[in-house]
Amino acid sequence: MTGSEPIQQIVPLDGQGPCIAEARHHAADFLARVQREYGLPVPARAMDVTRLVVSELVTNARKYAPGPVLMRLRVVGGLVEVAVWDSDPALPVARAADPGRVGQHGLEIVMAVVQGFEVRREPVGKRITARIALADDPGDPLTGLQFG
Repeated sequence: MTGSEPIQQIVPLDGQGPCIAEARHHAADFLARVQREYGLPVPARAMDVTRLVVSELVTNARKYAPGPVLMRLRVVGGLVEVAVWDSDPALPVARAADPGRVGQHGLEIVMAVVQGFEVRREPVGKRITARIALADDPGDPLTGLQFG
């Protein structure tokens, strides 16, 4: 790793059927490369949570914003950052808990497992960014909870 430059990969997705699985594979490959090439430890928990977050964010983009999706994966300051851009300007809203509701829990799941979460409108559509701790102890001051 060179100084404070983030390690990153940008993945364009077509928004079609297999793009969700494709996004998960890219995330796993990215983290494996981070571990192999940069020597950063990537615990199984961080790998699993990253794949879950990628799956939920890309699923929502595919479902609510037909068309292409752009995903950026990067490692910065002990965190894996997953950013997903789509064409729908409507910002998602976490819903109140409802044990009778079937589906539509993706955003709540993501917010429960990440250390940081942010939604921003972009000139076209929106960008959702989730930050996942690489360390196994998410309570560690380096990876403490940050929403913004």
